Amino acid sequence: MKDPGNRRLVRSTAMVAGAGLLLAAVTPAQASTHDASSGDAADIPAMVDAMTLDEKIGQMTWTHVYGSSADDTSMSASNQARYGVDTPAEVVEKYDLGGVLYFAWSGNTADPQQVNGLSNGLQEAALGDDGPGIPLAVTIDQEGGLVARIGPPATQLPGNMALGATFDPKLAFKQGKILGSELDAMGVNVDFAPVLDVNTNPENPVIGIRSMGADPAAVSALGVAQIAGIQKHIGATAKHFPGHGDTETDSHYGLPVVTYDRETLDDHLAPFRAAIAADVDMIMTAHIIVEAIDPDLPGTLSPAVLTGLLREEMGYDGIITTDALDMAAMTDNWSQAEMSVMAIQAGSDILLNSPDVDASIAGVKQAVADGAITEERLDESVTRILEWKAERGVLDDPFADPAEVDAVVGNDEHLEQAAKIADRSITLLRNEQRTLPLDADDDTVLMVGAGAAWPERLGPMLADRGFDVSEDYENGSSPSAAYRARAVAAAADADAVVFASYNASGNTAQQQMVEALAATGKPVIVVAARNPYDVNVFDDADAVLNSYGYNVVNYAAVVRALAGDMNLRGTLPVAVPTADGSGELLPLGYGLRYGGPGHGRG
Repeated sequence: MKDPGNRRLVRSTAMVAGAGLLLAAVTPAQASTHDASSGDAADIPAMVDAMTLDEKIGQMTWTHVYGSSADDTSMSASNQARYGVDTPAEVVEKYDLGGVLYFAWSGNTADPQQVNGLSNGLQEAALGDDGPGIPLAVTIDQEGGLVARIGPPATQLPGNMALGATFDPKLAFKQGKILGSELDAMGVNVDFAPVLDVNTNPENPVIGIRSMGADPAAVSALGVAQIAGIQKHIGATAKHFPGHGDTETDSHYGLPVVTYDRETLDDHLAPFRAAIAADVDMIMTAHIIVEAIDPDLPGTLSPAVLTGLLREEMGYDGIITTDALDMAAMTDNWSQAEMSVMAIQAGSDILLNSPDVDASIAGVKQAVADGAITEERLDESVTRILEWKAERGVLDDPFADPAEVDAVVGNDEHLEQAAKIADRSITLLRNEQRTLPLDADDDTVLMVGAGAAWPERLGPMLADRGFDVSEDYENGSSPSAAYRARAVAAAADADAVVFASYNASGNTAQQQMVEALAATGKPVIVVAARNPYDVNVFDDADAVLNSYGYNVVNYAAVVRALAGDMNLRGTLPVAVPTADGSGELLPLGYGLRYGGPGHGRG
């Protein structure tokens, strides 16, 4: 690696070491702000006693529906194939659902007003003559950054690892408030966020920048702050228990196994312990085998993990939900009936997104008939769910005012906070010969990069800032030989080259492209747009900075950084290993600033 040059090194070691102080920045009162309503007075035992077995299982069943409104028939073929009915409302009514789960691909999230209408329509179906008579949990995975089911005009957040690079619980609290308030306005009352996985494995294919970092104390502090912000408005969910941060398999496609010892596991458990102390509403399971607790079953199906560890050892008494049961980690290894029964036996309260709801319900009913699950065990889970709905005010008033949507969702204050998080996150890892900042008045820039990094977003933004920009783009994550040759030729007419990389540590073509561009003698600036480890394969790059995401909000901050409109304050929330994995290239907490405390060249 080249020497960083005469830049001021900023280390957040003291911040990381003092993360106990960070935790103290979020008071218990902030972290537990359930808005009690008259639903608290509901006679939950009487409600449970009055429910049929089917209604109890339905209350524990939360799944997605296809359509943009409760009575939408435009996706009836999909609803028929999965559920045997035509509309979202009919899915709720058929199964007496306790909750629904929104996705973009199922037609649920076209725009905020539409989401509000869908939520209200589904609540009407739940309360109608053919519904369960109990309002729904309306849920979504709105983490911010890489996983955000609702796009603009909802506020785009730069993502959890960007937040981690700020090491600032106050910003984490504000991020949580943005998420919670905007979802509340759209009628969503549960956010399956925040991610509390401690991302210690650079090869992790599914968590990465969804995590807030690799330091358990910092993730705990930021996680508690996010939970407090979200739970000002709706329920939050800590995920993925007991920790998905050290896996090399994506549980969407296979069953991960982690082999570390109990001491290492305790590091991954630390943010969940903090979340429990902060009174988090829900915890979501991970479809991973943690050999230190149960060498045979994934957490989702393991009594040792969910009951022995989470309930008994860690003292959690809130709602446990499975991760989606239609992921390959589950479906490749267990039938629908088996996984549903085992999840309840393990201690889960919610069966989330079963691929075959009919088989799931039939399996649970048969287990009750056989004595493998007692109805009293179901009553425990149904009671937790109904108590949560009472405490959150869902039983009392599940509807969302459409007039609130435009006032809350994507408002100026939220956009300003998202931009502030992005600005604070940009992390400069190398700056040879004071390559950065560039001069918009004089420097011509060639904008290229891996297509997966969306460099076509960044190029026009540089042009809007005043740079003379030439652009060349190609789809995919691996630049072709022809594209690399075009870029090298175009570099002759530029003062600097900006290359947007995307997980380049494992991509030879991106490495070759940066090496070839550097060989032209023109300064090459790499913007690492996803996982923050790319610096370890770009020895020839003159400058490297991490954006931790490629959304517009991330790239707007990158432009401000490249142009010197701000100094840089972000520091690595993870350590960067050497390319061969034999050692550490850059420590957690590493970051450079421009020449001094001021802005611009110094």
